[in-house]
Amino acid sequence: MANWIEKSGGEKAAIAAIAPALRGLLVGGRFCHVRYEPESQKAADLIVDTKSCADLEEVYHRLEQPAGRIGQSIATIRIQGLGDFYLSNPVKKKGGRLAGRVCLVTGGAQGFGEGIARELAAAGGTIVIADLNFPLAQEVAGFLNKDYGQGTAVAIGVDVGDEESVRSMFEQIVRMFGGLDLLVSNAGVLRAGGLEEMTLETFEFVTRINYTAFFLVAKYGSRSMKIQARFDPNYTGDIVQINSKSGLEGSNRNFAYAGGKFGGIGLVQSFAKELVEHRIKVNAICPGNYYEGPLWSDPEKGLFVQYLNTGKVPGATSIQEVYDFYVDKVPMRRGCSPVDVTRAILYCVEQQYETGQAIPVTGGQNMLK
Repeated sequence: MANWIEKSGGEKAAIAAIAPALRGLLVGGRFCHVRYEPESQKAADLIVDTKSCADLEEVYHRLEQPAGRIGQSIATIRIQGLGDFYLSNPVKKKGGRLAGRVCLVTGGAQGFGEGIARELAAAGGTIVIADLNFPLAQEVAGFLNKDYGQGTAVAIGVDVGDEESVRSMFEQIVRMFGGLDLLVSNAGVLRAGGLEEMTLETFEFVTRINYTAFFLVAKYGSRSMKIQARFDPNYTGDIVQINSKSGLEGSNRNFAYAGGKFGGIGLVQSFAKELVEHRIKVNAICPGNYYEGPLWSDPEKGLFVQYLNTGKVPGATSIQEVYDFYVDKVPMRRGCSPVDVTRAILYCVEQQYETGQAIPVTGGQNMLK
């Protein structure tokens, strides 16, 4: 193994460092993709001899020398001792507001996540659907590829509360596309209950998925973004946490969820200040209730059932009464939809002068002071 690869932390770390750099150096169109494969017998347009390189910085220097030709006369780059990197330009194949952008949606196999993934695909994005339920994520990716063209979506299995699983997810994304442009941290769980009902085990589970997991995906997801920004002066990356109106106002008998969401906004603001120097914007969307999604409507574990059973709605004796209670709180007289949330995400991506914000999408239920 070459000395610079060892110093970089091994082969996986070296790939994670080189692919985003190549993506940043691409010319002839932004948001191109870079796919990694082990070194093959096929001819390469450019062979970079890095065997004598002492460290990663020297490798970067050698890549910058032919940078003006990368993406034009050079489409396949062989890094000796590491592998081949194939360049493509999906932007030329399809239009849309997110054309060519690689967009990750965690918890993207159902509920808000599935709806957001579909809307981002309709806007031209290349979608990574990451979910604990890998078979369901594959099914959703299949639907998107059928509706919007092959190569629109891929599925990755992930446990966002497990660091190694999150690290592996981003390694896979970099190998497939060379980097990431939009990270939508959507995966979340909710377990309702008052102080006497809530166990420590349940509280820690909710906190790990709703709070700690955001730290993990931001930590590992921002790494390739930083490298792209270093080599592409026009690059901007976006991290968007799908928070909740419960992150803006406390929630009765739902403190584990609300506490994690409040903390999430603190992370958003702090990450925004740290990552702005790398041209990475970090914002939160705080949706109202998506009544049609499984989080609310699941007949066994949905919130309507949970809230009825825990007595969160005083006097309610049926799911319909719980539903009416919540709709009555919304001036717009309906729940929030994935389309509503995606429009806010697109605002975050296209607005170049906004970071660290928590944007309500609640139909007027929560109004900023």
